[in-house]
Amino acid sequence: MANFSSALILLFVFITSSIAVSATVFTLQNSCPYTIWPGILSGNSNTLGDGGFPLTPGASKQLTAPQGWSGRFWARTGCSFDSSGKGNCVTGDCGGVLKCIGGGVPPTTLAEFTVGTGVSGKDFYDVSLVDGYNVEMGIKPQGGSGDCKYAGCVADVNAVCPNELRIMDPKTGTVAACKSACAAFNSPEFCCTGAHATPQTCSPTRYSAMFKNACPSAYSYAYDDATSTFTCAGANYLITFCPTRS
Repeated sequence: MANFSSALILLFVFITSSIAVSATVFTLQNSCPYTIWPGILSGNSNTLGDGGFPLTPGASKQLTAPQGWSGRFWARTGCSFDSSGKGNCVTGDCGGVLKCIGGGVPPTTLAEFTVGTGVSGKDFYDVSLVDGYNVEMGIKPQGGSGDCKYAGCVADVNAVCPNELRIMDPKTGTVAACKSACAAFNSPEFCCTGAHATPQTCSPTRYSAMFKNACPSAYSYAYDDATSTFTCAGANYLITFCPTRS
């Protein structure tokens, strides 16, 4: 009877452990002093949050992803949508619709995830400025085991963006976003293409260094893996837009 009870306990522990890691909860928190419209692109058929929604200052929304989910989150700014969900955004627009079915138009700050599978499967996550920058963003693991470090870009890169990379808000005349050098100049040394398509031949540039100096833990160019990719197992994640303003 004792052995049978022990077996039941072990089975219960296994089942509850499996349930605990069966889903990952992302909490999106808007600490910006203005409304944003998070965009979400899923790398598989599990679309989160219908692809996008408005998030007013101070508001948050929880989204649940299954094991193996991969995708990215970004903020859209300066948006206007009609009752049918059609419209446009100053930054991060995804085809003129509220509910994104594709990626956002650069420049956008990206939070990228690949959720692990199994009891001990690692999640991989990063904040990327490879496609440029529009809003401060931070990723904070909640719970979990392993490295589980904070990742993000909490500096106002728009304030230090060079003139040649700036995207201006036509309504306010202020800097709305900062393009990547690849988007601005479309040359191999900035895009890590052609003769510059390997880690050995694509080095940081003065533009990627500007992003890296502002946000040391964020991806600044295509081969910036060593200081920019983070792992954690069994965690939930708080994704904060404008984290330093909260």
